[in-house]
Amino acid sequence: MPFLMLKDLPRYECLLEAAKEFPDLDPSAAEVFLNLLRAGDEVFGVVEHNFTRQGLSQGRFGVLMLLWRSALAQERTGTGGGCLPAGPLTPAELAEAAGVTRATMTGLIDTLERDGLVRRESDPSDRRMMPVKLTAKGRKLLEEMLPGHFRLMAEIMRPLSEVERKTLVRLLNKILQQASALPRPETVPALPAGHDPRN
Repeated sequence: MPFLMLKDLPRYECLLEAAKEFPDLDPSAAEVFLNLLRAGDEVFGVVEHNFTRQGLSQGRFGVLMLLWRSALAQERTGTGGGCLPAGPLTPAELAEAAGVTRATMTGLIDTLERDGLVRRESDPSDRRMMPVKLTAKGRKLLEEMLPGHFRLMAEIMRPLSEVERKTLVRLLNKILQQASALPRPETVPALPAGHDPRN
């Protein structure tokens, strides 16, 4: 589902008019905000289409990449190099690295294991631990798809110069820090049965 369910963004003049009725509306802030969501939707859609062709999703791809990076760190240095622990990662470590709940990560691992892309292994030193490893099939899939994925990333960013890219990263980080600092309610009120949030 897209972040912004709006085909045509309002013109700045329309935002100025709306601000007359709603004094809290900052037209320039709204313009940037809406364009940020629109760009995110478009980029997400392009990348998601590419993943779908490979039988993946953003979430499944993220788990495979975390496992691949960790395995690569172990092969090259024997340590995580400060990015990730080297070697197999537990579901809890994967959930933490991906920023999702353990329940969500369990679901992702289940589908990846079903497709033979990862496997859970018992830890002889701690039977409560079930490290997850990338299988040969999973690694082969990444090795085949990553070159095209990286080319797609480069093509999306092609209109921006190196200076513009660094500026964009700096600006996006400022937005990220501000959004992360905003208070969030502890609980979200339940929607009535049958309610469609898009309506």
